[in-house]
Amino acid sequence: MLQGKVLVAQGGGPTAVINQSLAGAVLEARKYKNVEHVYGALHGVRGIVDEEFVDLTRETTCNLELVGETPSAALGSTRDKPDIKYCREILKVLTAHEIRYFLYIGGNDSSDTVRIISEEAHKSNYQLRCIHIPKTIDNDLVLNDHTPGFPSAARFVAQAFQGVNLDNRSLPGVYIGVVMGRNAGFLTAASSLGRTYPDDGPHLIYMPERAFRIDGFLADVKRVVDRLGRCVIALSEGVQDGSGVFRSPRNWPSLCSATRMETCNSPATVRSPACCVAMSVNVSR
Repeated sequence: MLQGKVLVAQGGGPTAVINQSLAGAVLEARKYKNVEHVYGALHGVRGIVDEEFVDLTRETTCNLELVGETPSAALGSTRDKPDIKYCREILKVLTAHEIRYFLYIGGNDSSDTVRIISEEAHKSNYQLRCIHIPKTIDNDLVLNDHTPGFPSAARFVAQAFQGVNLDNRSLPGVYIGVVMGRNAGFLTAASSLGRTYPDDGPHLIYMPERAFRIDGFLADVKRVVDRLGRCVIALSEGVQDGSGVFRSPRNWPSLCSATRMETCNSPATVRSPACCVAMSVNVSR
Protein backbone atom coordinates (compact mmCIF):
# COMPACT_ATOMS: atom_id res chain seq x y z
CA MET A 1 0.00 0.00 0.00
CA LEU A 2 1.09 3.56 -0.70
CA GLN A 3 2.52 5.66 2.10
CA GLY A 4 0.96 9.10 2.29
CA LYS A 5 -2.12 11.17 3.00
CA VAL A 6 -5.81 10.67 2.37
CA LEU A 7 -8.15 13.38 1.06
CA VAL A 8 -11.93 13.04 1.30
CA ALA A 9 -14.45 15.33 -0.41
CA GLN A 10 -18.21 15.46 -0.94
CA GLY A 11 -19.90 16.46 -4.20
CA GLY A 12 -23.37 16.95 -5.62
CA GLY A 13 -26.61 17.21 -3.67
CA PRO A 14 -26.38 16.54 0.06
CA THR A 15 -28.42 13.64 1.42
CA ALA A 16 -29.55 12.34 4.79
CA VAL A 17 -26.78 9.75 4.80
CA ILE A 18 -23.83 11.27 2.92
CA ASN A 19 -22.08 11.97 6.23
CA GLN A 20 -22.24 8.28 7.13
CA SER A 21 -19.99 7.62 4.13
CA LEU A 22 -17.68 10.44 5.24
CA ALA A 23 -17.41 9.20 8.82
CA GLY A 24 -16.92 5.59 7.72
CA ALA A 25 -14.15 6.50 5.26
CA VAL A 26 -12.27 8.63 7.80
CA LEU A 27 -12.56 6.14 10.65
CA GLU A 28 -11.39 3.27 8.47
CA ALA A 29 -8.51 5.21 6.90
CA ARG A 30 -7.14 6.17 10.30
CA LYS A 31 -6.62 2.50 11.18
CA TYR A 32 -3.75 2.08 8.70
CA LYS A 33 -0.15 2.88 9.63
CA ASN A 34 0.73 3.91 6.09
CA VAL A 35 -1.85 6.75 6.29
CA GLU A 36 -0.11 9.83 7.67
CA HIS A 37 -3.06 12.23 7.71
CA VAL A 38 -6.70 12.28 6.67
CA TYR A 39 -7.88 15.59 5.26
CA GLY A 40 -11.29 16.82 4.22
CA ALA A 41 -11.76 19.27 1.34
CA LEU A 42 -14.35 21.98 1.95
CA HIS A 43 -16.99 22.25 -0.79
CA GLY A 44 -15.80 19.36 -2.90
CA VAL A 45 -13.41 19.80 -5.79
CA ARG A 46 -13.63 23.58 -5.51
CA GLY A 47 -12.10 23.31 -2.05
CA ILE A 48 -9.26 21.19 -3.44
CA VAL A 49 -8.34 23.78 -6.06
CA ASP A 50 -8.56 26.53 -3.42
CA GLU A 51 -6.60 24.32 -0.96
CA GLU A 52 -9.24 24.61 1.73
CA PHE A 53 -8.56 21.54 3.84
CA VAL A 54 -9.44 20.47 7.38
CA ASP A 55 -7.43 17.88 9.30
CA LEU A 56 -9.81 15.04 10.15
CA THR A 57 -7.02 13.05 11.78
CA ARG A 58 -7.54 15.16 14.89
CA GLU A 59 -11.27 14.59 15.17
CA THR A 60 -12.39 12.25 17.92
CA THR A 61 -14.21 9.06 17.03
CA CYS A 62 -17.20 10.33 18.99
CA ASN A 63 -17.37 13.54 16.95
CA LEU A 64 -17.09 11.67 13.67
CA GLU A 65 -19.87 9.28 14.67
CA LEU A 66 -22.08 12.24 15.58
CA VAL A 67 -21.33 13.81 12.20
CA GLY A 68 -22.35 10.54 10.58
CA GLU A 69 -25.80 10.87 12.17
CA THR A 70 -26.21 14.40 10.82
CA PRO A 71 -27.95 15.08 7.48
CA SER A 72 -26.52 17.29 4.72
CA ALA A 73 -22.84 17.49 3.70
CA ALA A 74 -20.61 18.26 6.70
CA LEU A 75 -17.67 19.31 4.53
CA GLY A 76 -19.84 21.33 2.18
CA SER A 77 -20.53 20.33 -1.40
CA THR A 78 -20.28 21.73 -4.94
CA ARG A 79 -22.05 21.55 -8.28
CA ASP A 80 -18.80 22.02 -10.21
CA LYS A 81 -18.42 19.48 -13.02
CA PRO A 82 -14.67 19.44 -13.73
CA ASP A 83 -13.31 19.03 -17.23
CA ILE A 84 -9.77 17.82 -17.99
CA LYS A 85 -8.24 21.27 -17.38
CA TYR A 86 -9.99 21.54 -14.02
CA CYS A 87 -8.91 18.01 -13.06
CA ARG A 88 -5.30 18.82 -13.89
CA GLU A 89 -5.45 21.71 -11.43
CA ILE A 90 -6.83 19.31 -8.84
CA LEU A 91 -3.99 16.89 -9.52
CA LYS A 92 -1.42 19.65 -9.04
CA VAL A 93 -2.78 20.32 -5.56
CA LEU A 94 -2.94 16.62 -4.69
CA THR A 95 0.67 16.21 -5.79
CA ALA A 96 1.85 19.28 -3.86
CA HIS A 97 0.27 17.96 -0.65
CA GLU A 98 1.47 14.40 -1.25
CA ILE A 99 -2.06 13.02 -1.33
CA ARG A 100 -1.93 9.34 -2.25
CA TYR A 101 -5.58 8.44 -1.70
CA PHE A 102 -8.42 10.57 -3.04
CA LEU A 103 -11.92 9.56 -1.91
CA TYR A 104 -14.79 11.41 -3.56
CA ILE A 105 -18.36 10.91 -2.33
CA GLY A 106 -20.99 11.69 -4.96
CA GLY A 107 -23.01 10.64 -7.98
CA ASN A 108 -22.41 10.39 -11.73
CA ASP A 109 -20.49 13.65 -12.14
CA SER A 110 -18.32 12.88 -9.12
CA SER A 111 -17.61 9.43 -10.51
CA ASP A 112 -16.50 10.95 -13.81
CA THR A 113 -14.24 13.40 -11.96
CA VAL A 114 -12.55 10.51 -10.17
CA ARG A 115 -12.00 8.78 -13.51
CA ILE A 116 -10.38 11.82 -15.14
CA ILE A 117 -8.09 12.53 -12.17
CA SER A 118 -7.02 8.88 -12.05
CA GLU A 119 -6.20 8.90 -15.77
CA GLU A 120 -4.26 12.17 -15.49
CA ALA A 121 -2.29 10.85 -12.51
CA HIS A 122 -1.37 7.75 -14.50
CA LYS A 123 -0.20 9.89 -17.43
CA SER A 124 2.05 11.95 -15.14
CA ASN A 125 3.40 8.83 -13.35
CA TYR A 126 2.09 10.06 -10.00
CA GLN A 127 1.00 7.20 -7.76
CA LEU A 128 -2.53 8.02 -6.67
CA ARG A 129 -5.45 5.82 -5.70
CA CYS A 130 -8.76 7.42 -6.68
CA ILE A 131 -11.88 5.93 -5.14
CA HIS A 132 -15.48 6.88 -5.84
CA ILE A 133 -17.88 6.44 -2.91
CA PRO A 134 -21.38 6.25 -4.46
CA LYS A 135 -24.08 8.69 -3.35
CA THR A 136 -27.16 9.76 -5.30
CA ILE A 137 -30.88 9.94 -4.65
CA ASP A 138 -31.49 9.04 -8.31
CA ASN A 139 -30.21 5.47 -7.74
CA ASP A 140 -28.81 5.48 -11.28
CA LEU A 141 -25.17 4.47 -10.75
CA VAL A 142 -24.23 1.36 -12.73
CA LEU A 143 -23.68 -1.85 -10.71
CA ASN A 144 -25.42 -0.42 -7.61
CA ASP A 145 -28.69 -1.91 -6.42
CA HIS A 146 -29.53 0.70 -3.78
CA THR A 147 -27.19 3.69 -3.83
CA PRO A 148 -26.75 5.47 -0.46
CA GLY A 149 -29.06 8.48 -0.51
CA PHE A 150 -31.81 6.76 -2.49
CA PRO A 151 -33.61 4.81 0.29
CA SER A 152 -34.02 7.87 2.53
CA ALA A 153 -35.19 9.93 -0.46
CA ALA A 154 -37.60 7.17 -1.52
CA ARG A 155 -39.07 7.05 1.98
CA PHE A 156 -39.64 10.80 1.95
CA VAL A 157 -41.36 10.72 -1.45
CA ALA A 158 -43.58 7.82 -0.35
CA GLN A 159 -44.57 9.62 2.86
CA ALA A 160 -45.16 12.89 1.00
CA PHE A 161 -47.58 11.19 -1.40
CA GLN A 162 -49.32 9.49 1.52
CA GLY A 163 -50.13 12.94 2.86
CA VAL A 164 -51.10 14.26 -0.56
CA ASN A 165 -53.44 11.30 -1.01
CA LEU A 166 -55.29 12.08 2.23
CA ASP A 167 -55.58 15.77 1.33
CA ASN A 168 -56.83 14.86 -2.13
CA ARG A 169 -59.38 12.46 -0.66
CA SER A 170 -60.72 15.28 1.54
CA LEU A 171 -60.77 17.87 -1.25
CA PRO A 172 -61.06 15.88 -4.51
CA GLY A 173 -59.32 17.17 -7.61
CA VAL A 174 -56.40 16.46 -9.91
CA TYR A 175 -53.02 16.78 -8.19
CA ILE A 176 -49.71 16.56 -10.07
CA GLY A 177 -46.55 16.09 -8.00
CA VAL A 178 -43.27 16.46 -9.89
CA VAL A 179 -40.48 14.27 -8.51
CA MET A 180 -36.72 14.60 -9.01
CA GLY A 181 -34.79 12.24 -11.26
CA ARG A 182 -33.97 13.68 -14.68
CA ASN A 183 -33.14 10.40 -16.42
CA ALA A 184 -34.15 7.80 -13.85
CA GLY A 185 -37.60 6.95 -12.51
CA PHE A 186 -36.65 5.19 -9.28
CA LEU A 187 -37.76 8.04 -7.01
CA THR A 188 -40.96 8.60 -8.95
CA ALA A 189 -41.76 4.89 -8.70
CA ALA A 190 -41.15 5.05 -4.95
CA SER A 191 -44.23 7.29 -4.66
CA SER A 192 -46.32 4.11 -4.74
CA LEU A 193 -44.72 2.58 -1.64
CA GLY A 194 -47.09 4.33 0.76
CA ARG A 195 -50.28 2.94 -0.72
CA THR A 196 -52.49 1.00 1.69
CA TYR A 197 -55.84 0.62 -0.09
CA PRO A 198 -56.62 -0.02 -3.78
CA ASP A 199 -57.97 3.50 -4.36
CA ASP A 200 -55.01 5.25 -2.71
CA GLY A 201 -52.84 7.59 -4.77
CA PRO A 202 -50.75 8.07 -6.66
CA HIS A 203 -53.16 6.67 -9.20
CA LEU A 204 -50.91 7.45 -12.16
CA ILE A 205 -47.10 7.35 -12.31
CA TYR A 206 -45.04 8.64 -15.23
CA MET A 207 -41.32 7.91 -15.47
CA PRO A 208 -38.70 9.16 -17.96
CA GLU A 209 -37.94 5.67 -19.21
CA ARG A 210 -41.19 5.67 -21.20
CA ALA A 211 -42.33 8.21 -23.79
CA PHE A 212 -44.86 10.73 -22.49
CA ARG A 213 -47.82 11.87 -24.58
CA ILE A 214 -50.10 14.70 -23.50
CA ASP A 215 -53.17 13.18 -25.16
CA GLY A 216 -52.53 9.82 -23.53
CA PHE A 217 -51.98 11.56 -20.20
CA LEU A 218 -55.31 13.40 -20.42
CA ALA A 219 -57.11 10.17 -21.31
CA ASP A 220 -55.52 8.43 -18.32
CA VAL A 221 -56.57 11.23 -15.97
CA LYS A 222 -60.15 11.21 -17.30
CA ARG A 223 -60.38 7.46 -16.77
CA VAL A 224 -59.25 7.75 -13.13
CA VAL A 225 -61.47 10.77 -12.39
CA ASP A 226 -64.50 9.03 -13.91
CA ARG A 227 -63.85 6.06 -11.61
CA LEU A 228 -62.77 7.75 -8.37
CA GLY A 229 -63.78 11.37 -8.70
CA ARG A 230 -60.18 12.45 -8.09
CA CYS A 231 -56.64 11.73 -9.27
CA VAL A 232 -53.15 11.97 -7.72
CA ILE A 233 -50.29 11.85 -10.21
CA ALA A 234 -46.56 11.27 -9.64
CA LEU A 235 -44.63 12.70 -12.55
CA SER A 236 -40.88 12.53 -13.08
CA GLU A 237 -39.20 15.83 -13.85
CA GLY A 238 -37.56 14.11 -16.82
CA VAL A 239 -40.59 12.94 -18.81
CA GLN A 240 -40.16 13.44 -22.53
CA ASP A 241 -42.00 12.60 -25.70
CA GLY A 242 -40.98 9.97 -28.24
CA SER A 243 -38.58 12.39 -29.95
CA GLY A 244 -36.70 13.11 -26.72
CA VAL A 245 -38.21 16.56 -26.05
CA PHE A 246 -38.72 17.28 -22.34
CA ARG A 247 -42.33 17.91 -21.43
CA SER A 248 -41.92 20.17 -18.42
CA PRO A 249 -45.17 20.82 -16.49
CA ARG A 250 -44.20 24.50 -16.49
CA ASN A 251 -45.61 24.65 -20.04
CA TRP A 252 -48.75 22.67 -19.38
CA PRO A 253 -51.20 25.40 -18.32
CA SER A 254 -50.96 27.05 -21.76
CA LEU A 255 -50.64 23.74 -23.58
CA CYS A 256 -53.62 21.81 -22.29
CA SER A 257 -55.44 23.77 -19.60
CA ALA A 258 -58.71 24.04 -21.52
CA THR A 259 -58.59 20.42 -22.58
CA ARG A 260 -57.84 19.26 -19.05
CA MET A 261 -60.72 21.19 -17.51
CA GLU A 262 -63.12 20.01 -20.16
CA THR A 263 -61.95 16.41 -19.95
CA CYS A 264 -61.81 16.01 -16.19
CA ASN A 265 -64.50 18.46 -15.08
CA SER A 266 -62.50 18.76 -11.88
CA PRO A 267 -60.13 21.32 -10.31
CA ALA A 268 -56.52 20.72 -11.35
CA THR A 269 -53.53 21.52 -9.18
CA VAL A 270 -50.13 21.51 -10.87
CA ARG A 271 -47.27 21.56 -8.37
CA SER A 272 -44.32 23.21 -10.06
CA PRO A 273 -40.97 21.40 -10.40
CA ALA A 274 -39.41 23.99 -8.06
CA CYS A 275 -41.86 23.06 -5.32
CA CYS A 276 -41.52 19.34 -5.70
CA VAL A 277 -37.79 19.43 -6.20
CA ALA A 278 -37.56 21.02 -2.77
CA MET A 279 -39.73 18.18 -1.53
CA SER A 280 -37.31 15.49 -2.65
CA VAL A 281 -34.19 17.42 -1.79
CA ASN A 282 -35.18 17.67 1.84
CA VAL A 283 -35.33 13.94 1.97
CA SER A 284 -32.20 13.27 1.24
CA ARG A 285 -30.74 14.61 -2.07
